[in-house]
Amino acid sequence: MDLTEVILEKGKVIQREAEITLTELSYKSGTYPIVSRTPVRLTIENEDGKQLRIKGDTSLKVFIPCARCLEPVASRLEIQLEAELGFKDQDYIDGYNLDVDQLVHDEALLFWPERVLCSETCKGLCSTCGQNLNNGSCRCRHTDLDPRMAKVLDIFSNFKEV
Repeated sequence: MDLTEVILEKGKVIQREAEITLTELSYKSGTYPIVSRTPVRLTIENEDGKQLRIKGDTSLKVFIPCARCLEPVASRLEIQLEAELGFKDQDYIDGYNLDVDQLVHDEALLFWPERVLCSETCKGLCSTCGQNLNNGSCRCRHTDLDPRMAKVLDIFSNFKEV
């Protein structure tokens, strides 16, 4: 987004809409495809001739894995942007241009859901074989024992009578 007119005039305020071209969000935790997006509505103000105050909002729908079964779930992120950037902030400003995609990418993490479930009744994965228990049961032996007691169960299993 071209910032020439706002950078050159102290106190200048502009309002713009910009398309997001991101197709995915990539963080250390993984890569998440973006299913849909709305344009970013921005208000940009040259506060003091040295920095810009940026406010805006957008919405992204992103595939995030279910916390129990790891199936992708379309999750909406309502992102509220608020930043103060120096004219030479190299993360977002290159010359007189604002990198809107980078700004949205970095801010999206602040609005990330704490936990995503495909449904409240999701059964998750078998801890032994990894079978998605929503799609059917597995042949693993399941007990309601605390996993920390598994070694005790193994001892008793070795001494079963035939």
